[in-house]
Amino acid sequence: MKWMNAYLIGYFIFLAGVALALWKTGILESIGSTWALIGLVIAVGIGIMVSVTNSGKKETIEVDRG
Repeated sequence: MKWMNAYLIGYFIFLAGVALALWKTGILESIGSTWALIGLVIAVGIGIMVSVTNSGKKETIEVDRG
């Protein structure tokens, strides 16, 4: 679980950097705030899906009832 949190924090920092770069170059003004928010929601969703997928190894737990 700790790696998933570290991945998400890094991903959010990456998204913030991309958003600031797009704002600084003026691209965000040309596409509008609605489409920028839609893109941000999609990017956050993809980041969550990838971090959960890579959150650790999957194991089968066996219970000895004897």
